[in-house]
Amino acid sequence: MYVDWEKIDPEAATCYGKILSSDHYELKAMGRTGFWSMPHTLRAKAYQHIIHSIESTSTTADLDTYHGIVRKLFGELQTSTHPFPKFMEDGEIPRYCLNKAGLNSVKKILICINHHFPDVSFCPILSALVSLLLHLSEDEAQCFHSICSLVSYTDPKKRYIDRTFLTSRASCMTFGDLANKYCRGIRKLIASSHQNLFEFYSDWIMWIFADLPFTYAIRVLDVYLMEGYKVLYRVALALLSFYKVSVSSRVAHVDDFRQDMKSFVQNVGRHSTIDALLQRAFSIQLPTRKELTYLFNANKDALIHKDIHNKSSYQAMDFRAFRSSVVTETEMRVVWAWIPERFALFSPVQLFSTNIHGRSLFSFYSKVEGHDPTVLLLKTEDEEICGAFLSSDWAQKNCDEKGFKFFGTGECFVFTLRPGMERFQRPVVQISGMSDKCDSSHQKQTLSVSSLLSTHVDRPTGASQNQRYESASFCTLSTFKFMAGNDEALFIGGDDGHALHLQADLTAGSSEHCDTFESPPLCRGCFKIQFLEVWGIQHSLSVPPLPSQ
Repeated sequence: MYVDWEKIDPEAATCYGKILSSDHYELKAMGRTGFWSMPHTLRAKAYQHIIHSIESTSTTADLDTYHGIVRKLFGELQTSTHPFPKFMEDGEIPRYCLNKAGLNSVKKILICINHHFPDVSFCPILSALVSLLLHLSEDEAQCFHSICSLVSYTDPKKRYIDRTFLTSRASCMTFGDLANKYCRGIRKLIASSHQNLFEFYSDWIMWIFADLPFTYAIRVLDVYLMEGYKVLYRVALALLSFYKVSVSSRVAHVDDFRQDMKSFVQNVGRHSTIDALLQRAFSIQLPTRKELTYLFNANKDALIHKDIHNKSSYQAMDFRAFRSSVVTETEMRVVWAWIPERFALFSPVQLFSTNIHGRSLFSFYSKVEGHDPTVLLLKTEDEEICGAFLSSDWAQKNCDEKGFKFFGTGECFVFTLRPGMERFQRPVVQISGMSDKCDSSHQKQTLSVSSLLSTHVDRPTGASQNQRYESASFCTLSTFKFMAGNDEALFIGGDDGHALHLQADLTAGSSEHCDTFESPPLCRGCFKIQFLEVWGIQHSLSVPPLPSQ
């Protein structure tokens, strides 16, 4: 404002000129590589340029609005005796090297945000965002304007901030689904230790905007401002993958995974540089934004169905009353930790048991048809235990002149529990409403949470590499065979072998290598069935339709 800074640092001025002349895709690449990380003045100017370009209802009138709110709430002394806003979960402000005056300014801005956006009822990351942005703002009013731009974004292609517990929890569940795909071992460790997965994953966004050291968090903010919420999934998954390596050698000594993860992130410098962390984050091939939004909406609908609108309305799953002839309580906890988050909200309900309903596929189908998803569990006479999560209703089974008709979605997976615990699931893309991408009728099915799709920063011009990859990924779906059956046999997996093949009398079966799930034999080739059970969820859920393209 008072200094011609270009003359003091001409190199930074040249960099800023390049920022101003760059398009969105070039700025994304710059943010990922830390182009504007030094000096401080360059980052501050870059932030204002980026925030100005965010599609939102916020305007420069926010500056006058802030001064008006401050006068109304704090008077001439401008000191705050107000309590912290309710949208802050614990009332703590990350210090990020701020002095007492800085912390007081953060509190004032948060109180003004609460006054300006009364519909923001739950947003624990706001305090960290205000603290970080205050470092790069000319004054409190400019910081307030930056936060307003993030809160009131209107860009349909990306989002920045969750405003309520419902949307915050849906985002948490979406992260849980992604972690289930990319960091499989962690869920099994936590579930088998009887610690609360909900509490562990509820901290995921705070790993980034509370626990990460300032020099790491500010680099994440560089890309978050450019790319939105999806970046946070990437960084949290990268942190979780590094943590998995760290904790695997000392798991027996971890009494509290939640606190252990917090400590790990706070000391992440011992395990990774920020450049290595971001490199890991952007090497993860996440689903597209459309797929993530679809999954987020499905998780939100599940929460609404369960009537979970605030933290007090959530109750952790209680398996103490669980009884099964096949698996223990701990083993069922692991299975429930593997299934998609929107179904894991609900309790397991037994639909079929050979102990109760006898041994025939006719009886099996009569009890399980009309229910989806289901979990099949079986114990062999050799005490091996394996099973499958099946996303579709067995009522879809039928045969044609070519033989069995396979159905199901990419959410299906198979697993072993004894002698070892392992889940097998092939990464495929499967989304309803995308059948125009190829001619397969198999496309008209529900969303696969396990979807994987390359997310490059390349420009979407012409027949780009990303578009060619996307088209190829969709069209390969029709080759996968998830589940099939008739009155004579039941098959799970059908690509170059069956993961499970059960005979009509449910006394015997077989398992072999199966390309559908990239799974080895789940138990010894041919086996005798000791017990078989099928479990459903307490309430059925329909997946919302994919928004039109």
